[in-house]
Amino acid sequence: MEPILYTDNLTIRFGGHTAVDGVNFQMPEKHLKSIIGPNGAGKTTFFNLISGELKPTTGDVYFKGQSLAQKSAIERTRMGLGRSFQITNVFPNLTVLENVRLAVQSKERIRYQLFRHYKSYQAITDKAEELLALVLLDNKRDALTTMLSHGEKRKLEIAMLLALDTEILLLDEPTAGMSLEEVPTILEIIRSIKQQGDKTILLIEHKMDMILDLSDSIMVLFNGQLLADGSPEEIMNNDTVQHAYLGGLYDDHLTDIK
Repeated sequence: MEPILYTDNLTIRFGGHTAVDGVNFQMPEKHLKSIIGPNGAGKTTFFNLISGELKPTTGDVYFKGQSLAQKSAIERTRMGLGRSFQITNVFPNLTVLENVRLAVQSKERIRYQLFRHYKSYQAITDKAEELLALVLLDNKRDALTTMLSHGEKRKLEIAMLLALDTEILLLDEPTAGMSLEEVPTILEIIRSIKQQGDKTILLIEHKMDMILDLSDSIMVLFNGQLLADGSPEEIMNNDTVQHAYLGGLYDDHLTDIK
C-alpha cells in the first residue's frame, strides 16, 4: 500500500550545521507514528519541513504521492496536513466555542452575512460542539480562552485541527508544559481520535514511556539522522537507541545502523 506521507532524502542545513540529514521515512494511512529523540535531535525541524514552515536544502516531502516542494504551509493545511505547535496557537479573546466554530467555518469557506439569522449557522455550531465534546471541553464552551489552563488550550488546539478536517494530525509535543495531572487526559484524547479510525497521526514526544502503548510505530531521530523506525517493541529492544538516550552514541557510529 502506498504511504500517505513520505520523505525522500529530506535534508536541511543552517550554515555548517545539518539539522535534518537525509531522512527517508514512510507513514502508513490511519496509523499513529511517534517521533522520539534526545533534545537537539532535529524532531521539530523535521516537523517544520513536513508542514512547510521550512524549505529543505535537498530532498522532498510527498503527500498522497504528490510533491509538496512548491506548497506553502497554508496550502499544505488545505490539502489535509494539520500542524500543532509546542506553544499553543489559539485566539485568546474569543470563547472556546468561537475558536472552534471559526475553524469549522474556515474549512467550509463560509462568511458570515450581516442580515442572515444566526440560527442558519446552526450546523457550524453543532459541529464545533461535537468536537469540544471529543476533547473534553464541552463544559468550557462559553469560557474565554484566556481563562483556560495550558492543558485545556492544548485540547482546544486539537479540536481546531480536527475542525479543519485534516487527514494527518502533526502534533508537536502535545503534552509539553502540562502538569502531571493533565498528561493522561491529553493522551486519552489522542487515543480516542486514533480509535475513530479516520485520521493519520504523527506526533513528537521526547518521553518514550508516554507513547509506547499509544503508538503503532516509533521512529528515532539522533543528530538529524533516522536512527531507527519500527514497532514499540523493536525500538525498546534496540541497543543503539538505548545508547543514544544514554548519551553514549557518537556520529561515527551512525554508519553502522542497519
